[in-house]
Amino acid sequence: MQYKATSPEDYISQVPAERQDALKKLRKVINDSLPKGFEEGIQYGMIGYYVPHSIYPDGYHCNPKEPLPFMSFASQKNSVNLYHSGIYSQPELHDWFVKEYPKHCKSKLDMGKSCIRFKKVEDIPFKLIEELSKKMTVAQWIDIYETAIKKK
Repeated sequence: MQYKATSPEDYISQVPAERQDALKKLRKVINDSLPKGFEEGIQYGMIGYYVPHSIYPDGYHCNPKEPLPFMSFASQKNSVNLYHSGIYSQPELHDWFVKEYPKHCKSKLDMGKSCIRFKKVEDIPFKLIEELSKKMTVAQWIDIYETAIKKK
């Protein structure tokens, strides 16, 4: 589902009421855990965390006017989805997450390349997302991103 939000608070106010508390908690966990330098805002119609132009002026190669995306979450029709570019780009981070997930959640992991889907808000492993959020600094993300782009 696409929301026409202008801020994270606005986004959360538009999602179904039964998801709002979980999204507020998810937002707080991420904001409290991400290393210094990432900024929060609305990006691609979701609550996003990105490297601002003040740190990385080149922006996102697909659209340099956009800051470099890193992590985001969205309320979709059938799930709450968490997107994390580090999981997609770093096999060791992906493997760590897949290994840790069953320690934090009884439901089966529903995951794409960078997308983790939670069909029930009760299944969101906030402690694991807190740990994931701490695992990559802005400098590390820029280095990984530039290395991947230069290979193309």
